[in-house]
Amino acid sequence: MELRRIDRLPPYVLSVVTDMKAEARRRGEDIIDLGMGNPDLPTPQPIVDKLIEAAQNARNHRYSASRGITKLRLALSGWYERRFAVEIDPDREAIVTIGAKEGIAHLAWVLLGSGDTVLVPEPSYPIHQFSAIFSGAEVNSVPLSHDTADFFADLTQAYERTWPRPRVILVSFPHNPTGHCVELDFFDRLVRFAKDNDVFIIHDFAYAEIAFDGYKPPSILQVPGAKDVAVEFVSLSKSHSMAGWRLGFCAGNARVITGLQRLKSYLDYGVFQPIQIAAIIALNECDDVPPAIAGVYQSRRDVLCDGLDRAGWHVDKPKATMFVWAPIPERFRTIGSLEFSKLLLNEAKVAVSPGNGFGAAGEGFVRFALVENEARIRQAVRGIRKVLET
Repeated sequence: MELRRIDRLPPYVLSVVTDMKAEARRRGEDIIDLGMGNPDLPTPQPIVDKLIEAAQNARNHRYSASRGITKLRLALSGWYERRFAVEIDPDREAIVTIGAKEGIAHLAWVLLGSGDTVLVPEPSYPIHQFSAIFSGAEVNSVPLSHDTADFFADLTQAYERTWPRPRVILVSFPHNPTGHCVELDFFDRLVRFAKDNDVFIIHDFAYAEIAFDGYKPPSILQVPGAKDVAVEFVSLSKSHSMAGWRLGFCAGNARVITGLQRLKSYLDYGVFQPIQIAAIIALNECDDVPPAIAGVYQSRRDVLCDGLDRAGWHVDKPKATMFVWAPIPERFRTIGSLEFSKLLLNEAKVAVSPGNGFGAAGEGFVRFALVENEARIRQAVRGIRKVLET
């Protein structure tokens, strides 16, 4: 029997290294895991304490609301005001999601159907493309790299070459996996283009707070009139190290937010209420947490990139995200990103993600996730150096 939507999905390349890593660990090998972007830092204690307190209240054990509790949406509105001077109506322009990933996947069902097309940068975080595939739409990929001269021009050219015209443009800056960053003028041009061409924008802003060297990632909602044509997803997974809590938000265009709320009302009852209550503390009382977490990732970035550079493998330092996107050293380039990742796992005992797991445009690269402490990263560099010197 055909599994109609699932059969459209390609093999999940990233699972190859994951399976090999698990097998190596079963053999007792010490594998330094820089593959999956799974934050290792603990959730701040005030947030945990509030979760415990709220979970002990039986009133919070009942079904919640798929749109999220009012005080949490108010907290999100306050965060946007403090961080970006953007006003968000918590009743009309915000909804709580079960992590940004769930929200993006379900929003594709709201906006896209069979015969529609979405433009997505490639390489990309897998759900950015697969959400459209699940909805029955087609994906037109636009190549993106950390040194892309003018991605806006590439994006608009791809739009003009596509027929029927794309209905949605999905972008994510700072970008996973490449680390590509933009300034506010990019979003200004993108919003004007969307208005002129009747296209809708989804911006995945997962790394809003994980930036380095003084860089401040802009929100698309800072652009006047952006809410006419855009929504933005934010998440507490990285900024507050709450990945396993599955708590995110969508903010922006009121009609689209209402559509997502209506769909979710058929699918779920929202996030467990004690988690939402704890997230209010995260947004209202923990503004010092994201800079501290970003500082940890910046130090790890420097240890990794400086160590690789001394080993003869130059890798540009990203301005944001918890990832380093590294071109495969020239002498190994012919074997491809998957085989090079296998080589690092087998010989250096370091797990990384092969670039082609993020789309064909990712071939020739690997992605390091900064999810081990500095001592372990130094150990990883020593293992990699041995591979490079053989």
